[in-house]
Amino acid sequence: MTWIWWAPLCAAVLHILEEFAFPGGFPAWDRMYRASIRASITPRLHILMNGLLLFACTAVGLTISGGRVVAPWSYERGVAAWLTLAALLFSNALFHLVGTIQTRRYSPGLVTGVAFYVPMTVLGYWHFLSSGEASGATAAMAALLGGSYHAWMSIVHRLRAGGSTA
Repeated sequence: MTWIWWAPLCAAVLHILEEFAFPGGFPAWDRMYRASIRASITPRLHILMNGLLLFACTAVGLTISGGRVVAPWSYERGVAAWLTLAALLFSNALFHLVGTIQTRRYSPGLVTGVAFYVPMTVLGYWHFLSSGEASGATAAMAALLGGSYHAWMSIVHRLRAGGSTA
């Protein structure tokens, strides 16, 4: 199942396209949804965070090529990184879903988050756990770390916004 290593990158590219190009509008929706930190939601931050996401997805994808490890880390660390990244993407899908429900307005990113991030994460966790390539402890730690992304980014946003709602 070597394709699974590239699934996060493919899903993230489609997700970013939905957020910013077709249909786009995520930055305005996000500033409306999280008005208390809108000063922190800037184009520069979106470019930085999405660039880092695509870099991480590419790095994870490079773990396996031609059925062998080609990354400068072990296969086990690659699995842990994949699980952590998938948990982060899963939590992002939940962010879009909850935001859509709370605002009663479509959040750009909802469709790809639910259609790609959620099943990819479930399938990946099942694959790596059932094959013994990841332990329960590794999967749990990855889920906690990746799933906590929105919690610690909320802190970063509040610090960046400086309490301002402008």
